[in-house]
Amino acid sequence: MGPLAVGVDIGGTKVAAGVVDARGRVLRRTRRDTPHRSKSPRHVEDTIVAVVEDLVAHGDDVVAVGIGAAGFVAADRSTVVFAPHLSWRQEPLRESLGRRLALPVFVDNDANAAAWAEHRFGAGRGESHLVMVNLGTGIGGGIVLDGRVVRGRFGIAGEFGHMRVVPDGLRCECGNRGCWEQYASGNALVREARALMSANSPVATDLFARVGGRPEDLTGPLVTEAAREGDALARELLGEIGRWLGVGIADLAAALDPGTFVIGGGVSAAGDLLLGPARQAFAGQLTGRGYRPSAKIVQAELGNEAGLVGAADLARVGAAGMAWADAGDTAMPSGGAAVPADGT
Repeated sequence: MGPLAVGVDIGGTKVAAGVVDARGRVLRRTRRDTPHRSKSPRHVEDTIVAVVEDLVAHGDDVVAVGIGAAGFVAADRSTVVFAPHLSWRQEPLRESLGRRLALPVFVDNDANAAAWAEHRFGAGRGESHLVMVNLGTGIGGGIVLDGRVVRGRFGIAGEFGHMRVVPDGLRCECGNRGCWEQYASGNALVREARALMSANSPVATDLFARVGGRPEDLTGPLVTEAAREGDALARELLGEIGRWLGVGIADLAAALDPGTFVIGGGVSAAGDLLLGPARQAFAGQLTGRGYRPSAKIVQAELGNEAGLVGAADLARVGAAGMAWADAGDTAMPSGGAAVPADGT
């Protein structure tokens, strides 16, 4: 089973954690709501400490704790520069938690952690050059090239949702116009469906029925459910999201040239209703199409646990690297799987 690590996935609504082995299996889980008392750094920190202590109290041989944070994590992998759904601003999270937990702590962006998990244990197993695109409320992602997580000079690589795909397009929450996530995200899917419902379009009859005539109650999973059950409008809307997805990943292919794109996040639950149009648009937009190999586009396999599994594995690898460095060695064990000698 190899050394164990705790992974903690911190979002705006929940703190999920688990004990993870060297094969990516979650042996024990716990979950708590993200504190709503202003979501202050101290309150969230208390919750993280509580879930970790709850897990290690069972006596498992845990060697490290990995934190996957929904926000910008500095290149030092210690400081959360900015978290949109929490009050973290230049928060020294690794130092703060390190003072309270008797274990090495490693911090990373949650999308980086999810990409690493899919690379090691999920849909990207065996792929050295992988890009993960997470379609949720917005769009996030992670990059693994040559088997290493690419974080960028300042630690903020992978914010794909804010690539501008439409000059002077729809206004984005980030302040710019035309960002990719305004066209290929869960928010975009629900926005378009609600617009037709609010206009009393006859093509939205089925969606109206599903929410009792209240457009404000419509959610992305409901649109996906309707599409799976044959609703023409829901299928059309998912197809549009998929086409925009394909356009964006063609741009990413031009820049990064991965072998595989792994599509995760809540919207990916639509499967081929989303990925079919994405693959078609990608094939039509890819630079050098017809004269170059084309990346695979696959659905993520690890679901909601990808973040905590990846955070735990990055921490386990990092702790092993620390131990071997202390011993004066130049290589590092990996629980039976090849990983970079610097722990990514």
